[in-house]
Amino acid sequence: MGTHRRHEQKNVHPAAELVIDHDRCRAELWDTVQGERTFIGFVGYAEETIGGEPVWLLMHTIVNDRFGRQGYARALVTLLLDRLAAEGKRFTSECTYIDQYLSRYPEYRKHQALLA
Repeated sequence: MGTHRRHEQKNVHPAAELVIDHDRCRAELWDTVQGERTFIGFVGYAEETIGGEPVWLLMHTIVNDRFGRQGYARALVTLLLDRLAAEGKRFTSECTYIDQYLSRYPEYRKHQALLA
């Protein structure tokens, strides 16, 4: 049972696309569903300064009910945390889904800014 997690795909929607909408402060997930580019859900965020450094505060993960329980929330959070890590940005979370995600995938914790 211990090896199961290693082979689990974090993103089971490889064609899904992450779009950062800075005006609305959200990271959106889009995918092609039945041939049409479709909005799946988003993570709302705020850009904060903690200890003098810019930090993304991840507030909530929302996926359209139509796409619930299909791995989209995990795909969205994976793409977002990968992007923040690649850009050298730190994050913190007040989202229960992201907190659960981090307990499953602790490799992202090194990019987490801890609140004092």
